[in-house]
Amino acid sequence: MTGERTYPVLPCADLDDALAFYSALGFTISFHQRRPYPCAVVELDEIAFHLFSMDGFDPANSYGSAIITVAEPGDRHEAFKKGLRELYGKVPIKGIPRLLPPRRKAGTATGFTVVDVGGNWLRFYRHGSSEDDPSERRSGLARVIDVAARQGDSRGDDAQAITVLDAGLGRYPDAPPRELFEALLYRAELMMRTGADAAPDLAAAQAVLTEHQLDEEAEQALALATENAHPPESQ
Repeated sequence: MTGERTYPVLPCADLDDALAFYSALGFTISFHQRRPYPCAVVELDEIAFHLFSMDGFDPANSYGSAIITVAEPGDRHEAFKKGLRELYGKVPIKGIPRLLPPRRKAGTATGFTVVDVGGNWLRFYRHGSSEDDPSERRSGLARVIDVAARQGDSRGDDAQAITVLDAGLGRYPDAPPRELFEALLYRAELMMRTGADAAPDLAAAQAVLTEHQLDEEAEQALALATENAHPPESQ
């Protein structure tokens, strides 16, 4: 039936902060009230979220989540990246909030994840992609990266994702340069998320990029990761 929609209801600690965040992503505020309780609805094309604030809410303990299918995740990601850079001065890829780079998950499903200011996980996938077609699965180190992404980006288990990558890097030392670069860069991102030193992985990724003259996309990905490796006061 036409006119039917689903609005995921997502908590936050401060509604004004949440509205600023979603506005930066390109959402418009279609409803907003402060009494009898603060809540709002934000919309972007056919995507809509209902936001509400809770006294004492800790975003780090949020279990909020939503799955959104879109025609082209890459286009959405680029728009979100631009908006968050304007809001924060950089694109956050660690902490709360953060925007994770687009990646394949285990199987053929492709997409990216946004963690909003309320700690809610918004999982964007390409419409029609699947995790269940073994004929489309990658192999070697690329497959390892996909499995690690399921742990780190889908389940939020960064430590396990690092373990998976370390095993893969040890097993496939002669992997193609692009796969090696991707694995090192993802490991650097995971190290940052856990508060560990990402400098060795960033340096190794830089060496692969330089030696094998990888493309502009790889250069931009490394620049984004390096930007996040520095504390805010050094920006």
